[in-house]
Parts: sequence; C-alpha cells; structure tokens
Amino acid sequence: MNENIVNHTFNEIEIGDSASVNHMLTDKDIQLFAIMSGDINPAHVDREYADNDMFHKIVAHGMWTGSLISTILGTLLPGPGTIYLGQTLEFLKPVGIGDMITARVTVISKDEAKKIVQLDCVCINQDGKEVMRGLAKVIAPVEKIQRKRITLPHIEFKEERCPHHHRIICMAEGLEPLTTAVVHPVDRLSLEGALTAAQANLIKPVLVGPEDKIKALAKKEKLDISGISILSVPHSHAAAELAVQLVKEGKVEAIMKGKIHTDELLHPILNKSTGLQTGRRMSHVSVVDTPAYPKALFITDAALNLFPKLAEKVDIVQNAIDLYRSIELGTPKVAILSAIETVNENIPSTLDATALCKMAERGQITGGLLDGPLAFDNALSEEAARVKNIHSPVAGNADILVVPDVESGNILLKELTLLADATMAGIVMGAQVPVILTSRSSSTYARNASCALALLYVRKPSKRTLQCSLS
Repeated sequence: MNENIVNHTFNEIEIGDSASVNHMLTDKDIQLFAIMSGDINPAHVDREYADNDMFHKIVAHGMWTGSLISTILGTLLPGPGTIYLGQTLEFLKPVGIGDMITARVTVISKDEAKKIVQLDCVCINQDGKEVMRGLAKVIAPVEKIQRKRITLPHIEFKEERCPHHHRIICMAEGLEPLTTAVVHPVDRLSLEGALTAAQANLIKPVLVGPEDKIKALAKKEKLDISGISILSVPHSHAAAELAVQLVKEGKVEAIMKGKIHTDELLHPILNKSTGLQTGRRMSHVSVVDTPAYPKALFITDAALNLFPKLAEKVDIVQNAIDLYRSIELGTPKVAILSAIETVNENIPSTLDATALCKMAERGQITGGLLDGPLAFDNALSEEAARVKNIHSPVAGNADILVVPDVESGNILLKELTLLADATMAGIVMGAQVPVILTSRSSSTYARNASCALALLYVRKPSKRTLQCSLS
C-alpha cells in the first residue's frame, strides 16, 4: 500500500475512469459498525436471529457496503478534497460474514460549470453477484492534493468466539445428526467431546470400546451417557476394527477418534481388502480459525501423507476443494505452497505446484482456482504478493493452503496455534465416510466444528438420511 494518498482533480478525471476496493466482511466489521452507528438491529448483530440460509447467521447492514463506496470516493477517485453531495443506493442481496466484496465506482458524467462528477456505484460478492448498486454525486477537487496515509489504530475485541468455526456449526443446524462410531472414548476429552457434539445435534454417538472403562469414566467425570449406545470390545485396536465393520454394514455414517493413536485408528480403515478405501488418496484437511486471517483457512495435508508424490497431491487438493464446496463457501482459491514463488528444478515442490495448476486447467482437478508455487507470505498477504509483483486472484487471498509434505504442514499448524491464537477443526477425506480426527489438545468447540464439517459434507450434497439399526 502506498504511504501517500493522491487525488484526481476534476480536469484529470475522464468519463469511464474507475477505481475499486476489496474487503471481506468479518465479525469485527459488524461489531465496529454497530458501535459507531448505534445500530443494534438483531438482524445485523444477533447470531440467533438471522435467517438460517445466511452465512454465519449474520447479515451486514446495507450501509456497510455504502461505506466502501465512500472509502473509494474519499481516498481513490476523486480522492482527498472530494465533497460528497449525495447518493442513491439499492441493496440487492444480504452480505454475510466471510463474503468478499468488491466495491467499484465508475465516472459516468461531468458538470464543467459546477465541477460535479456523477459515478456509477456497484458492490459485487465473491460469486460475481451484485449486492448493491446506485449512483453517487460529488464535487471533485480542482487542486492537486497529496496527504500521508494515516495508520488507523488497532482495535481488540474481548470475549470473541471463533467466528469461522461458529459459522460452520450454525450451518449444520437442522440437519439429521450423523450416526458416528466414537472409537475408544476412554478419556474425559474424547468422551465429553462426543457427548457435547450429541447435545448440539451434530452426531448420534455409538461408543465403541471397553464398556466397563467407559462407564467408570462417565461416573468419575459425572458425564451422562444414559441412552447412548455402547458396543463393548476389549481394547483400542478391536474398537477401530469394529468401527470399520459398522461402516461396511451401513450402521454408522462417520468415525470419530477417541483415545487412540492415529496410526492405530487408520490401520483398519486403510486395509486394501477390508477397509474403507474409495480409490482416492485419503488426506486430512484442517480448518483453521485465527484472528490473524479474515476467513477460515483450510490447510492440507499435515497429518496423513508424509511426502506425497504428484498423483497423491492431486487427490489431496481435490479432497480439500470438495470439503470447502460442501460448506457452500463458493469456489476456493487454492495456493500450492513452496519455499519460493518461482519454478526451480532444485526444489521439487515448485515443479509439483506447476503441474497441479496445469492439471486444474485441463480439468484433472475441478471446483477450485489454483495457483502455485506460492510462498506462505504471498499466498496470504496482498502486500507481499504486490511487492513480489505476483498478479493472481489467489495470491494474498487464499482459502486453501496445500503444503509440500507433512513436516512443513505440521510445523505450520503448530506455529499458528502458538503464535496466531489459532484453533483447528478437521476431518479425514477420501474414505467411504468422513473420519473426525481431532488432536488431544482440541477444545470441545473445535471438536464440535469438526463434527459439523463431517455432517455438512455428508448431508449437504444429497440431503440423504441413513437409517441405522444397532443391535
């Protein structure tokens, strides 16, 4: 971003000139607008009030989009010295948390005598649909003005929930809960997480493990498991095998990790003859919610595939795109990460990134917009992308990050957790059913978000309901 803002004088402005800004609506935008305007209309600020079909159940006040137009007029076109005379705006569609809005003004007429400029105004969302349209009338400056750009103060909000995980959980409301095999839930976190998800109507848990241990744990921790099905097996390995069998028999729709090592849980799932393979490579997709980024960030694969080859990365990318689209977030911008943003034969991940992008162009990967290789900074920072002279709709605005290998992915997730106050949800994709693979440190809220991801993935595409009969 330039350090100075410079205006366009009346004589410099030509009919057809245009300027635009991009901004993603966040929970903080809603709160700031409410604070500054005093508008606490529940339809704008109450998560429980807005319509079920709205993203995150929060609808932005139409004047928020109008403020983007004002930003352009005051800083870009005409810029400093502009006098706002009036506007007529029509708000066509609601704007919700996570929507990426492009606001644009275009000069349509000039009044030489009064130095009045009339501009067409439009705001477009990430799907290319108009959410606002109208006209603005201003007096353009006649003298050249240059001002140092003011750095606005940083505002912190206390007691903020995880807005992106909350949005995912809200979107799952009203769907039939997933009948889910919870494998070896013999510690407080895993058992409590399953019960909390059940209370939220996200899953219908089937506890698979040593019945005596599960009941003793529930009694010790004062957890109510009355009415919850328990299928008793002697140990964790048997629990994982039985969970796979329940899937094969059509009795459960998902598998959830309890107190069991990931390798042990996945061993029967990956069995070539009796497992849950589909022909597609299985991979884990983490959905990261961090105040350091304005939207949910999907990261893959930091858990399953150690050093994937190109063919395996194709499935890893496709799995992440499929999960993203099942949450009805639109077309994801997919950044294929490497150490650098240029192709270098000495860095194999840059070659894989180039191949993946070309494969997407040829229809071998569908549903997403790919770019790579991209370094981490220019995948998420528009400023970093600008400095590197990278012109791409993905650079600086990625929705999905595809890491080169499990080492880099694992390090990245831990860095985000420790340094960027991130929380993570996630599931394993590519099996016959989603595998809810939470870490031991996952909060109950993150576990609920993981369950909601699985529920949305299973229910949204076909709205199907599986009838289960446990004996």
